[in-house]
Amino acid sequence: MSVRQFRVRGEVNKRTFFEPLTFNKVVSASKEEHALEKVYADVGSRHRAKRREITIISVEEQAEG
Repeated sequence: MSVRQFRVRGEVNKRTFFEPLTFNKVVSASKEEHALEKVYADVGSRHRAKRREITIISVEEQAEG
């Protein structure tokens, strides 16, 4: 399996935040589903957010080079 780069954009909507926190992360993974799992784990642990509080807006595969 080849490892690819994915750019994941999304928001964290928590009641304690005045407005949604937007994020834009580049993650290495073999599949899009694995990239989403990494983002949910990382953003959730950093901001103590549940998965239902994290909204994924887009997932794009980065071009090599």
